[in-house]
Amino acid sequence: MATPLSDSDKKKQISVRGIAGLGDVSEVRKSFNRHLHFTLVKDRNVSTPRDYYFALAHTVRDHLVGRWIRTQQYYYEKDPKRIYYLSLEFYMGRTLQNTMLNLGLQHACDEAIYQLGLDMEELEEIEEDAGLGNGGLGRLAACFLDSMATLGLAAYGYGIRYEFGIFNQRIMNGWQVEEADDWLRYGNPWEKARPEYMLPVHFYGRVEHTAEGPKWVDTQIVMAMPYDTPVPGYKNNTVNTMRLWSAKAPNEFNLQEFNVGDYIEAVLDRNLAENISRVLYPNDNFFEGKELRLKQEYFVVAATLQDIIRRFKSSKFGCRDPVRTCFDTFPDKVAIQLNDTHPALAIPELMRILVDVEKVDWDRAWEVTKKTCAYTNHTVLPEALERWPVHLFEKLLPRHLEIIYAINQKHLDEVASTFPGDMDRMRRMSIIEEGDCKRINMANLCVIGSHAVNGVARIHSEIVKNSVFNDFYDLEPNKFQNKTNGITPRRWLMLCNPGLSDIIAEKIGEDFVTDLSQLRKLLDFVDDESFVHDVAKVKQENKLKFAAYLEQEYKVKINPSSVFDVHVKRIHEYKRQLLNCLHIINLYNRIKKDPSKVFVPRTVIIGGKAAPGYHMAKMIIKLINSIASIVNSDPVIGDRLKVIFLENYRVSLAEKVIPAADLSQQISTAGTEASGTGNMKFMLNGALTIGTMDGANVEMAEEAGEENLFIFGMRVEDVEALDKKGYNARDYYDRIPDLRQAIDQISDGHFSPREPDLFKDVVNMLLNHDRFKVFADYEDYIKSQKKVDQLYMNPREWTKKVIRNIACSGKFSSDRTISEYATEIWGVEPSAVKIPPPNIPRE
Repeated sequence: MATPLSDSDKKKQISVRGIAGLGDVSEVRKSFNRHLHFTLVKDRNVSTPRDYYFALAHTVRDHLVGRWIRTQQYYYEKDPKRIYYLSLEFYMGRTLQNTMLNLGLQHACDEAIYQLGLDMEELEEIEEDAGLGNGGLGRLAACFLDSMATLGLAAYGYGIRYEFGIFNQRIMNGWQVEEADDWLRYGNPWEKARPEYMLPVHFYGRVEHTAEGPKWVDTQIVMAMPYDTPVPGYKNNTVNTMRLWSAKAPNEFNLQEFNVGDYIEAVLDRNLAENISRVLYPNDNFFEGKELRLKQEYFVVAATLQDIIRRFKSSKFGCRDPVRTCFDTFPDKVAIQLNDTHPALAIPELMRILVDVEKVDWDRAWEVTKKTCAYTNHTVLPEALERWPVHLFEKLLPRHLEIIYAINQKHLDEVASTFPGDMDRMRRMSIIEEGDCKRINMANLCVIGSHAVNGVARIHSEIVKNSVFNDFYDLEPNKFQNKTNGITPRRWLMLCNPGLSDIIAEKIGEDFVTDLSQLRKLLDFVDDESFVHDVAKVKQENKLKFAAYLEQEYKVKINPSSVFDVHVKRIHEYKRQLLNCLHIINLYNRIKKDPSKVFVPRTVIIGGKAAPGYHMAKMIIKLINSIASIVNSDPVIGDRLKVIFLENYRVSLAEKVIPAADLSQQISTAGTEASGTGNMKFMLNGALTIGTMDGANVEMAEEAGEENLFIFGMRVEDVEALDKKGYNARDYYDRIPDLRQAIDQISDGHFSPREPDLFKDVVNMLLNHDRFKVFADYEDYIKSQKKVDQLYMNPREWTKKVIRNIACSGKFSSDRTISEYATEIWGVEPSAVKIPPPNIPRE
């Protein structure tokens, strides 16, 4: 194990986490030793670091479980309206530190672990990230669960327990190589299997129309086994549940093969059923129409709705029998939020249950379904929209296809009566898209079957109304809302940046942790020299720590006084990592041209995963690494410019890099990034943003003042105008000498001397079919980067802008976002009630 913390380091840990009483510390030590004793394998007499991690995790879990049981009892007795957040992704990251923080145990655990001669950071590093998401959408779901518990909402996250989450990214010779993420290899101390709630999910088969109504028969059954993970609110004793489903073959699965003697084959075939929850599809903002993916989408929806209805029927006046048989009150007790179109099948599935199983008449069932469901749109990129072939539905979900056709017919009748004779509008608004291959437009299904539709930043919600769903907005304008995304300040400030958290608490108290708008009070300290000094000092400490990490991992010597210029997110053409590459080449050429000139030193850090089938994204990663190898090994450049590609970017790595960043790159083409949440994390942690007026950048500039960000480039209307006129990349290439030089260097093999033609596809795309108009924003981007350098040379003024940004980031708390969802979509109020802890007897 590493050397224990020094006394001075230990003192630093006594912070806003709260001073632990001696009783707490000795209780944690006792519990830790008990777990260590019973966790150890009998034939080993030496504990490993992993044993220590599990002992600590179980110690912390003990504190969770009593609160978890009590919270569920409380909901059962009070019978509040329940919120069900359906998402195919929950990008949770690590759980240990977050749980200690939210339960107020962090200092007691720090102290106990210190007394035991162990290193807390080392134990925390042993935990695997729960990487059950690709990026923004899955991480948003995780922040929302934290906020729903902190706001005392009776909320449940429902998703899939993927055996393999987002792949681990290795960089080999500059290329991305994917490795399976076997995150459950050592077990998961945070989950509890609940086999008593296992449920059947049906696939395939056919529909029989009988006198009693339609029957879906001859189906294949897969069992859905729930695994529950507790989700603690911040210091309010509320512990909600994330329930993830795992696919299991039923015992009678395919055993007709057994009758002909092929028992082994029959048992092996069980894998086909269990493959449903095997692996997360690694696509972000891209639709892949595979049958297994459609199975995943229906699997989570079918299991979840059975669970929701079971709970609805029995949760009344403390009675365990199914006392609710009338579904008129269903929308008063149940809210279902669809996180993008992936769980869209909840709409036809709820209709199937109400009409076929519960015998509710169609019109009433439709009213209940619409009032219950709400849909969040996450993207306007056409390639991301889910459009499933009808023939796939016909095979896999024949009854749902009938229901979708019936929903569509009623909907088109309404459109026809509102807009008589407008056949083009009817075609656009249909759920069924005609063509060589008939398709089901899942976004249209979501809009039609929900009572509320929201975008995730103001500019995005306007695009949704005026462009993507304009026809639907004309029909039902009141349905459309905006809910600007947010991030949880517990993980993204207190946990990842305790130094900054502490100096903020010293100035304005601790209430900002659950009311982030209180950060505005920091505006009073923008000119307070001691506070300016403290903020700069915390940033420098974070940079030194991260520089040491980079040197250890990448063997590149980092200048800790350089601008830490960070661009971390999924690799995608629309996020324009290529624009960043052009700037790096521009800096490199400027230093090479005049090495004696004074340059503001930079460390450019880029990280992110490319979808395995996305050729251009993988080429972009190779290009970044190729530029890095030339720049980092050039003695003329020295420590004035370094380029690092962060391997395997994930939640736990974000927690390290974000507090150390000086500059945050948010440079998507205006009108393409729905919101972004990384932008908010950097702002809260004291990085300045260089960005376009896209997504939530617009609202960040509004909150902090545009002069406190580095805003550049086309606005949405400029992009539209350029589209009308026609974007010609060669005009910019011919006109701008340093742009031409950079492109020629990429093209002629300057950065790939052994393979001069390596990047011909990248250059060809940029010159001839760049949908995201990199060159159009190049000049303004370079100008803006020069402003970054100028300001960085004045550390005091830089830090004052940093303080203004932190002070104005309060709007971007997921607590604010969830409060808006609660009151304006779900019809519930956040609650400040503190459930009594387990050691206080219930009344």
